[in-house]
Amino acid sequence: MEITLTAVFQKVPEGYIGYVEELPGANTQGDTLEEARENLKEAIALVLEANRELSEETLVGVDVIREPLQMSAV
Repeated sequence: MEITLTAVFQKVPEGYIGYVEELPGANTQGDTLEEARENLKEAIALVLEANRELSEETLVGVDVIREPLQMSAV
């Protein structure tokens, strides 16, 4: 599955800050633009993992259907 997200980076006195428009909570900083890019990839993975764990905790003992969801870019 391939999905395209929008990374936004801003130069600040301390380096760069960045976030993903479509994924609240995925934000980061870095001394260089490249460091901020790499840190943002890690932030995305951590946000998705945390959201998955929270969802699983709230659904313990609940009858649900889980299935892959494939999307094309909008």
